[in-house]
Amino acid sequence: QQDSERQNMIGISWWTGELVFTALWLLCRGIIWIRQKKIVWKREAVLLVMFVNLAVLIRFVFYPFFTVNGHVRPLIINLSSIQPLRINLIPFVNILDYDNKREAAINIIGNICMFIPTGIILPILYPRLDRFWKVLLVGAVLSLVIEMIQLFFPGSVSDIDDLILNTAGVAIGYGIYKLVRRNV
Repeated sequence: QQDSERQNMIGISWWTGELVFTALWLLCRGIIWIRQKKIVWKREAVLLVMFVNLAVLIRFVFYPFFTVNGHVRPLIINLSSIQPLRINLIPFVNILDYDNKREAAINIIGNICMFIPTGIILPILYPRLDRFWKVLLVGAVLSLVIEMIQLFFPGSVSDIDDLILNTAGVAIGYGIYKLVRRNV
């Protein structure tokens, strides 16, 4: 039975995941360039920063933080069975539920810091996101989409705490954006 379960499991390496993401990104950008019949290099530079931001999010959200023999463990997808959904909808219940304070701090700081660039980049890319609440809403939706995607991967937990911390990161990023913009 273990052999049949292994046959129904797919392991996607970090590099493969990032290559697929990069190929999809380039395909989308190429289609846009063809449709617009031009390339605005200044905008593409900012989009490149957003690409890097999203690639980092993919790395730390979908691939375990810890390594095996110095390598990032692959993302495992089990095609043969539906895993029970692991969802925490009660705020601040699991936020400090770690073996030690260091792991809790890494979780809190990591979830906030991963989304700070998003709060900075969004209003630069999309001038219509000129208000705090608009950037916060888009950042919260991005985080919610990530949490929902995690439902489909064994061992992943969709957690309201992550949504709260990610959105706080977007808010901090937007604050940094406004401070820099005001002083430039």
